[in-house]
Amino acid sequence: MASHKESPEKRVWRKHFIPLESNPEVFTELVHKLGVSETVAFHDVFSLEDPDLLAIVPRPVYALVLVFPTTEKYLKWVAEADDGSAEKDAVVFFEQTINNACGLYALLHAISNGKARGLIGEGSLMSRLLEKCTPLGTDERALALEDSQELESAYSSVARKGDTKAPDNPEDDVDFHYNAFVKSHNGHLFLLDGDRKRPVDLGPIGADKDVLSDACLSVIRKMVADAGGENLNFSLMALAAAQG
Repeated sequence: MASHKESPEKRVWRKHFIPLESNPEVFTELVHKLGVSETVAFHDVFSLEDPDLLAIVPRPVYALVLVFPTTEKYLKWVAEADDGSAEKDAVVFFEQTINNACGLYALLHAISNGKARGLIGEGSLMSRLLEKCTPLGTDERALALEDSQELESAYSSVARKGDTKAPDNPEDDVDFHYNAFVKSHNGHLFLLDGDRKRPVDLGPIGADKDVLSDACLSVIRKMVADAGGENLNFSLMALAAAQG
């Protein structure tokens, strides 16, 4: 399971969701409900280094979603990275204002950016949300997501699915958090975390490279190592072509 992590200053939440399980089937069902083409799906990534296991993942990979336990070192890195800046309009970014919904925000970031955005059906819920939210400022954009009853309904329909029992109380915090990695229209790799003040530009990647390139995997390997290495309970999912 994954949740919104504690920020240095205690937040007061207006809305609480049941956290999503890090499960490709659950994430795939939700993106299809939002209106993303059924030609794409989420897939488990079973290794950060083994070439044979990485070769299992369909290519190109449009986005990666990482779930991991938060640590003090990670929170410090968040604070330091937030002092930087990113090119305006390079990516669509949503600040998280719904408790325990970091899985949703990672999913929204994955499908709102790069080539994945072109797979959103015209007139779909996701298409309408982007049409409404994209011109807005950060605060107004966050409120627009909060106020969407259609989005909440789609989320609620899958939130208790998966192999792990969901918390009975949506206000109960858990210690795992989701991030998304995407490739922007200008060819840069971005880390998108709704807990941050802004997107994190990780630099350019080759025009022929997708998000499962070593540039991204090296960042994830460092995050995993910093947070506990092999003893860390983390998982990684890729948004790519559906199989079967």
